[in-house]
Amino acid sequence: MRVLVTGGAGYVGSCCAAELISRGHEVVVLDDLSTGNRDGVPPEATFIEGDLISDSARALEGVDAVIHCAARSLVGESVEQPAEYWHGNVVSTLALLDAMREADVKNIVFSSTAATYGEPEQVPITEDMPTRPTNTYGATKLAIDMAITSYCVAYGFAATSLRYFNVAGAHLGFGENRVVETHLIPLVLQVAAGHREKIFVFGDDWPTTDGTCARDYIHVGDLADAHVLALESNAAGEHRIFNLGSGEGFSVQQVIDVCRTVTGHEIPAQVSPRRAGDPATLVASSEQAKSVLGWQPSRTDLTTVVEDAWEFLRALGDRAHSAHR
Repeated sequence: MRVLVTGGAGYVGSCCAAELISRGHEVVVLDDLSTGNRDGVPPEATFIEGDLISDSARALEGVDAVIHCAARSLVGESVEQPAEYWHGNVVSTLALLDAMREADVKNIVFSSTAATYGEPEQVPITEDMPTRPTNTYGATKLAIDMAITSYCVAYGFAATSLRYFNVAGAHLGFGENRVVETHLIPLVLQVAAGHREKIFVFGDDWPTTDGTCARDYIHVGDLADAHVLALESNAAGEHRIFNLGSGEGFSVQQVIDVCRTVTGHEIPAQVSPRRAGDPATLVASSEQAKSVLGWQPSRTDLTTVVEDAWEFLRALGDRAHSAHR
């Protein structure tokens, strides 16, 4: 199968592209490099530098299916700059979907998000829970989910949306390498690597085991596996939605402690006031993905996730050092 991966120079997209290639598929990557990295594109992939509105038709030539990872994804920025997110996520995706109709490419897996649920009434979160996003980012992803449903009904698209939680780790030599980093594990590891002075812990009085927020961390390799399984089993006229997570909540303090053990660094931490809108605990139920897709995450141990992320971060540092010698 020849697969277009939009946003394939970014974190999740690059790992999905690498997984597809490892399974013998051909890959085309479309990315404008606004947040992605050129060296994040697997060398075996065909790379097109461009955007969804102007270049989707060209990128879809000879393609059988699409994994759509391209998106703006910073929650805080989405609240401050909503126009950028409605245009960058929703309008761009509609352009992609219409180009797919024109090219008669109707198989798509969409990288959605747990942010579509907002603040859940209970955990673990299941797919039938209300979708009440509390920020523009989550709202745009939910709007795209709804658009895909209507395209499946009216135009026979075969689609799956994967709503995932905190993605971490590295896979097949690819990992997180963002200019603006907001995810906890890479931020903690940046302290260990000497790139940051300390890590901030937003509240230590939450109703959790140790008072710090608990989150569900999914290894990016398991995530990439789910994307491929979904792509290979999509059915015309059907839009499936699955949550992806490890099913276990790890607290901020647990993450810091594991990072200290893996890296051998002290990693100073400072408790700060709670952030508005932060739920105490977010954990996914992934039973539907396991049952329907046959998905079996194999890297659910937090130490494994951190070890892979740390190895990738150190390799990045080594490459940067070699480039400046």
